[in-house]
Amino acid sequence: MEDFANQRLDFGKMGYGCEHYRRRCKIRAPCCNEIFPCRHCHNEATSMLKNPKDCHELVRQDLQQVVCSVCDTEQQVAQVCSNCGVNMGEYFCEVCKFYDDDTSKGQFHCDDCGICRVGGRDKFFHCKKCGSCYGTSLHGNHLCVENSMRHHCPICYEYLFDSLKETTVLKCGHTMHMDCLHEMMKHDQYCCPICSKSVEDMSRVWRKIDEEIAATIMPEDYRHKKVWILCNDCNDTTETFFHIIGHKCCHCNSYNTRMISPPVLPR
Repeated sequence: MEDFANQRLDFGKMGYGCEHYRRRCKIRAPCCNEIFPCRHCHNEATSMLKNPKDCHELVRQDLQQVVCSVCDTEQQVAQVCSNCGVNMGEYFCEVCKFYDDDTSKGQFHCDDCGICRVGGRDKFFHCKKCGSCYGTSLHGNHLCVENSMRHHCPICYEYLFDSLKETTVLKCGHTMHMDCLHEMMKHDQYCCPICSKSVEDMSRVWRKIDEEIAATIMPEDYRHKKVWILCNDCNDTTETFFHIIGHKCCHCNSYNTRMISPPVLPR
């Protein structure tokens, strides 16, 4: 009997679940009364409906009924099947109504976030001002932006707060998917899509631009021409010499600048 019980506990290793989670149950969505492998499968399916008014997302806390994948018994949310006794998820959160057999993810529930996270509780902390969990390497080492994770990724527009993809905090405090940041930089885009500040230390690039400007002499007609610029990195405005390659901020030495109209002086 003990060997049989252990075999039942290993059912999740046989391929139950979906592309999002390994688990031994399905969910009945209370919003549309349909059965899906998980809430992400539900959201993906409903987002494809022809009528935009029919599109909707499942609120995880509203889940009431699950269906055991082993014996096909529908029942109230619980970790163990009331009929066959199988563990429907090695990790189970009663608050989030969440099941997952792959415990190597290091799942944990954050009371402040109100959802389950992955990666191990000891490797994360909750920033009260930002309103989200961050890796311990960012503890006291990031610029706080209120509710910084409660918005969509500026590149792919997926909601970041409960996204399954890895996110990162930029120097300016804004957040986006790590993969989206790498793709953006691969195309030589180094400015935050939200505030236009540089996403990393660009001092080496600025020195190269200094060398290019020194080696590129402007025509006589433009050699003494001046323009006003706004620095996206330090927000300083200054007047500088015009150059086709770029305009350097006199305050922070950044070339992440843009030309603006001259300031209007009071009469």
